[in-house]
Amino acid sequence: MSDHSTPHYHNQPGVSQIRVGAKEFMCVGALPPFDHPHVYIDMGASNEAVCPYCSTHYVYDASLHGGADPAECVYAAAEPATAA
Repeated sequence: MSDHSTPHYHNQPGVSQIRVGAKEFMCVGALPPFDHPHVYIDMGASNEAVCPYCSTHYVYDASLHGGADPAECVYAAAEPATAA
């Protein structure tokens, strides 16, 4: 399975702010099964945005190159199980 072409971030730790290395991304809320509908966020000319669903405050930081601070807030979908 390939990685998402658009970065996905979550706020499972419940932090007040997540620094992200992308201006266009998806917010998934918490980790599944407690996630919310995946919300596309485009910061545009701004350097911050708030998810309209879960109110997570995202701040752009170019030095993160697509990552996040805290790093655990980067969401990676689990690989599907394969039949043996």
